[in-house]
Amino acid sequence: MRLDKYITRSRVVDLASGDMEGALEELLNLTVNRFPDLDKDALLKGLLRREDTMTTYLGLGVAMPHVRAKMGRRYLLAVGRSHYGIRYDGAMESEPVRLVILLIADEKARDYLQVLASLARLLKEQDFVDSLVQAPDLAALYERLFAGFGGISQKPLPAAQNRVNRVILREAEKIARGSDCKALMVFGDTFAGGFEAPKWPASLKTFLVTRNLAEADEHPGRYTDTIQVRSFSSQRLAQLRSAVLVGLTRGVIAFTDRICCVGGLAGSNQFDTVVVVDVEKEFQTILTNHTDLLPEDVKPEVLERVIGVATELAVEGREGRPVGCLFVIGDSAKVERATKPLVLNPFYGYKEEDRNILNPFMDETIKEFSSIDGAFIIRGDGVVEAAGALIQAADYNHSLPSGLGSRHAAAAAISVATDCIAIVVSSSSGQVTLFRRGVMMPLTEKKVTA
Repeated sequence: MRLDKYITRSRVVDLASGDMEGALEELLNLTVNRFPDLDKDALLKGLLRREDTMTTYLGLGVAMPHVRAKMGRRYLLAVGRSHYGIRYDGAMESEPVRLVILLIADEKARDYLQVLASLARLLKEQDFVDSLVQAPDLAALYERLFAGFGGISQKPLPAAQNRVNRVILREAEKIARGSDCKALMVFGDTFAGGFEAPKWPASLKTFLVTRNLAEADEHPGRYTDTIQVRSFSSQRLAQLRSAVLVGLTRGVIAFTDRICCVGGLAGSNQFDTVVVVDVEKEFQTILTNHTDLLPEDVKPEVLERVIGVATELAVEGREGRPVGCLFVIGDSAKVERATKPLVLNPFYGYKEEDRNILNPFMDETIKEFSSIDGAFIIRGDGVVEAAGALIQAADYNHSLPSGLGSRHAAAAAISVATDCIAIVVSSSSGQVTLFRRGVMMPLTEKKVTA
């Protein structure tokens, strides 16, 4: 998502204030001077009210306060940098706020949460944030912001691709054509930095798979689409199954497609593997004679986000300990009838926008509540209805593999009783497993312990 058109040099400033309220006033003064139809006092009250409700601190010394307002444009961005650090209750003492990214959105902007998420992903990249904080002057700071918000910020490319990489990419295209593949899927995380992709023929669909935010227009004419999939594994093609699943739910990949995949060890800067995958064979167990992998009311981006959060929980846990949890997505009215609360609902009473899984500020909230026994109930549009829900659906027709406990049994049962998708994070193995109509499909491999 390109955001460069919403930032201008006149709204990039070095902050003089030492507290968040003063910083917000400085940024609002810059904005209101240019757009006098905006009410500065109302905007400031709205921003401070949100800060009281939920922190807008992202980490790495970055805060992203945001507010909606009635205005004649979709979005406005103002950016402030502090050389000395801003006092902020939501940040750690050792991590004072150095950057404040103020986002004002029109109250009718429909992609508001997607814009927030795009900004948040970019501002969680350590190298990008460091480049902004260390910019020698405001002109350089603006240029770096403009490049990042335009989707063209990336680590330096290798000096030259070696001969093996060029050969493998060229041969992968031949294999794709020779095996009647409908698409070529390149796993970009093979490279620690970037890499120069060849210009593929227009007749061949091409997908770039990466864990980092990347836009197709970063590689003009190179890729049909970009699929972002979180992966913490260094194994070859670890993202393969999740990437194909995302492509299926988006509709850019069909069940009848054959796909040629090229990748290597993550961070190795060396392509070394070419794999041809028949999508129907890969997913035939979970389809069970159906073609609707995604429930009718579930948005693809919601499933993608839940998979991302689940993967992070599987790897990071909480406070160094593994955490098991269960997410139930879709058909929430029927799911609600098959569940009951184990604890008071921590999401009750909050605005739907603030408790939507697509909101990047929900990440830490979800992870914190993951330690509560029970399931997260999530609507198909991403709104989290409840946490700590006890699944009461009974399923007597399925037997799960040994080693899987009550959480997996509950996921299988609710996926049979309702038209939902259930995702389980195993506390023992760290494996992330998806359930659809009682059929399980591992999305990540089990952790290997020494």
